[in-house]
Parts: sequence; C-alpha cells; structure tokens
Amino acid sequence: MTSSYNAEEKNHMNNQNNQESKDSPSGAPEKHSPPPGPPGGTPGQPDNDNIPWGALLILVLGAFMAILDTSIVNVALPKMMVIFGASADEIQWILTGYMLTSGMVIPMTGFLGDRYGNKLMYIWSLIIFTIGSALCGLAWSNNSMIAFRVIQAIGGGMVMPVTMAIIYRIVPMRKIGTALGVWGIGAIMGPAIGPTLGGYLVDKFSWHWIFTINIPVGILTIILAYVLLKETPLMPHLKIDIPGMILSSSGCFCLLLALSKGQDEGWTSEYIVTLLVLSFFLILLFILWELQCEHPLLEVRLLKNKVIVASLLSTSLVTVGLFSAVFLVPIYAQNLMGYTPMQTGLMMMPAALVTGFMMPISGKLFDKYGALPLGLVGLTILAVLTYQMKYISTDTTFTHVQVLLSIRAIGLGLAMMPLTTAGMNTVPRFLVSRASALNNVVRQISGSMGIAYLTYVMLQRQTYHTVWLKEAVNVSSPGAALTQKTLVSYLAGMGYTGEAGNQAALSIMSSMVTKQAYMNGIQDAFIVSALLVVISLPLLFMLSKKQVDQQRDIENNRYAHQAVPPHGLPAAKPETAKA
Repeated sequence: MTSSYNAEEKNHMNNQNNQESKDSPSGAPEKHSPPPGPPGGTPGQPDNDNIPWGALLILVLGAFMAILDTSIVNVALPKMMVIFGASADEIQWILTGYMLTSGMVIPMTGFLGDRYGNKLMYIWSLIIFTIGSALCGLAWSNNSMIAFRVIQAIGGGMVMPVTMAIIYRIVPMRKIGTALGVWGIGAIMGPAIGPTLGGYLVDKFSWHWIFTINIPVGILTIILAYVLLKETPLMPHLKIDIPGMILSSSGCFCLLLALSKGQDEGWTSEYIVTLLVLSFFLILLFILWELQCEHPLLEVRLLKNKVIVASLLSTSLVTVGLFSAVFLVPIYAQNLMGYTPMQTGLMMMPAALVTGFMMPISGKLFDKYGALPLGLVGLTILAVLTYQMKYISTDTTFTHVQVLLSIRAIGLGLAMMPLTTAGMNTVPRFLVSRASALNNVVRQISGSMGIAYLTYVMLQRQTYHTVWLKEAVNVSSPGAALTQKTLVSYLAGMGYTGEAGNQAALSIMSSMVTKQAYMNGIQDAFIVSALLVVISLPLLFMLSKKQVDQQRDIENNRYAHQAVPPHGLPAAKPETAKA
C-alpha cells in the first residue's frame, strides 16, 4: 500500500543511512546486528532483557480496577432500586450502559494509542474512569447514575487494550508470556473478587463506596503512570478515521444491545432482529471501508493471519467456558441455594485465587514451550471439570462446589493467556495497538454472546424439564402420591387440614418441580459450555511454537515496507519532504 506514511519512512531511513555513511570510517553504512529475540519483536522493543516490574505493576493496578468495576456494581443493584425508585428493567441499564459504551470505545484505542501514545491514552483513560467513579458516587437518580456510568465506561473500556499494547512495547518478546501472566491476574480475579468486596462495602458502609473506593486508587495510579511509564513510539502522520469510528461504534452498539436484550425482548422480536441485521451490515461496511482506508481504525488485514484467527476463535470459545462459571454459579448459589451475594463471592474466591496463582506459571511455561502443550492440558481440565459441574444439585455442599471450581480454575489459568498471546506474538510490533484493540473487541463480543447463549440454553431446557417433570409427577405416580401424603400429614400438624392441606401440598410439589427444572436447566448449560471448550481443542494445533514462529516471519515480510523505526516517525520537515 503506497501512502504518505511510506514516503515519510523512506525519507527518514534514507537520511539515517546517509548519516551512518558519514560516520563510518570506510564511508559505507555500518552493519548493525539484529536485536536478540525472535523475529518480529524489533521495532519499539526494549534494549535489555529484563521485565520492567514497576511499570508492569502500574498497568496491572489500572486493569484490575477497571475489570473489578464490571462486577462489583451487581450486588448494589437491589439497594439502588429502592433508593432511586427504579424498576428492574430501568436499573439494568446501569450495567447495560457501561457494557455498550466500553464496547464502542475499544475499537478506537489502537488507533489513538498509535497516534497520540499509549502512555498518554492510559493516563487519560484513568482520569476519565476516576472522574466517572466520583460522579457515580454522587448520583441522585437512576438516570444520573446511567449517565455517569457511561462516562466511567469511556475510560474503563480503554484500559485493557491500552495496557496490553504497552506491555508488548516495554517487555522483551522472549518474556512476554511471563508479563502477560502477571497482567492477567487482574483480568481474571477482578470478576471473582467484585461480588465479595461489593457485598462487604454495601453491607458495612454504603453503596456509594463501590464507586468512591476507585478515587484514591485511580489518583495514585495516574501519578505513578505519569512518573514511571515511558511513552511508546508515535505515528503523528496518522489521520483520524471518522467513518471507521462511526461504523465500528454503531455496529458494536447494535450487536451488544441485541445480545443483552435478546432474552427479554425475544430473539425473534422485530426489535432484536432489526438490531442484529443492522449490526451485520454496519460491521460489514466497516470492514469494507477499513480495507481501502489509507489509515484504518482497525487493521482488519490482520485476519489474513491464520494464527491470529485460530487464537481469536479459540479465545472466544473458551470465554464462553469462563462465563459458564461466572454467570451460572451465582444463579445456582443465590436463586436455588439462597446464598447472599457475599457468600456467593466467597464460594468463587478460591477458584479466582487458583487462577491468579496459575497465570504467572502459565506465562513462564509459555515463554519456554509455547501455547500448544499448555492449551491441551488446560482445556482438557477445563472441559472435564465444566462437564462435572452438571452433577451439582441443591444437595451439593458449599465446599464441594468450591473444590470443583478450584480444580477447574487450574485448567483455565493454564490455557487462557497462551491462547491470546500466541496470536499476538505473530504481529509486528508497530501493529500491536491495533491487534490489542481487535483482540479485546472480539473478547467483549464473545463474552456477551456467551452470556446470551447460556441464558437461552438454560431457560429453554428449564421449560423442557418443567413440562417433562409435570407429566411424570401426576396422580398415577406412586412417588408423587407418597410425597403428597407425607406433605398433607406434615401440614396437618401445622393446622392445614382438609382441602387446604391438599392444596398446600400440591403447591409445594409444584414449586419443587419448578426448582428441579431450574437446576436441570443450569446443568444442561454446563454441558453445552463443556462441548464448546472441546470444539476449541483442534484450533490449538495452529498455535504451536513452530506455527507461531513461521507466521511471525510471514507477517514481518508482509509489513516490512511499513515497519516503524524503534523511536517512531518524527514529523517530516517541509524541505525534507520536498527532497
């Protein structure tokens, strides 16, 4: 692709070669040996072989704060309903508004990071997120809370892709797995710690604290980021892709809204079908526009990379496996077992700790062995234990569920990070911001699709089991007759006699059937989730260390004419441009 970018780059490189020729005693350009590490990691890579732990922990802190906020709010919704006098549908927009806004801003982060610098974008994302958190703590109505959550989401949605892009700029390629393993602790533990921490803050203090707690942490992170982080290479020549921004944000908005409201409105309703069709054509137009745009918002040509495609597909399928526990276990614990949100958080806490413990280990092993062996072991454990979750029931103990989730978390911790990193490692360094944005867009959409699909499966199977159980439990069933007789005797002792006792017994039996059907629906959703994880297994063979190295060479050759010098492109002077 010929562009003003290439002209600037050639002028810059020619000037650099001329200077080298003057400095060399022989008058010939000096030969520089390539930097250590695998091919493809040269532009913008650090000169030493050490992980900058201080900078990495600053990025982890920001990522953890943004991810935590997506789950910590859930436990405060019932109290907000009472305080704001809002209905369940109205209060749900506090969550939906955040999700939609973050999905809309993610595609822009790669372009903005390249144009203005990822450090600057990280600091601004933290500033916006912190201001939004402060405003949420001051909200006086449901509408004001939704508006302030949208502001918060603008910053929160940018944090994850920007921090991933910075990590690829500041960490040596051969240690990227270790760094992303540490970074992934925040992404994995945030959703699990959120309900426990949120329940504690709401019970002991006030719902305002789930937002205001972000203010001191946000200010501290902003100061540390400003002082300790270094700016990434800039591409000041990039022009803002306005049509791309409009098409991508509109397409993501329609798709995410359809996925979040599909179960409530009905998947075949005119409202949802219109949103899905509209999102399809908007995203299609976005792709077509990006393919011919001189400075695209998202580098969709990266999808020619078969390793990235395999990485994105496998990550999407495994994300559904991740959400099967994050989404279904709280429903099981609170709706069927009667646990509080805080107790539910404590049920899931050991699994979060196990995953957090496994992520750095997985990263270290990834740097040495690649994604294939880790993925095979991890996804096998994840698939088997997700399938085992179908055997939980209302008689299952609290500790038993914790053990199942913790063993399952070993597989998740082993597999999740390598699946993503294998694809990212094939991308030329100057495109990591765009690749990070693409990766996070896919993850956001697949997470929403996963929740929507699991909800659909659970409710459809619940309906099926309700019909089946009601047919099985009838007057001719010996078990049903014995249960009714036992209940009538028990109720008679409580003062319910005659017809009142019979009706009360039948009502109790009906609720038992409904509860069992609900439990069976959750069990079936776990089976479907396990099957999706199994489907992702063949994709792992495209993520072997050999495949990644070969694809990295292919991508470096493909984008060789666009490779950015290590310190970015300086703005071309008028006289240089004429030359």
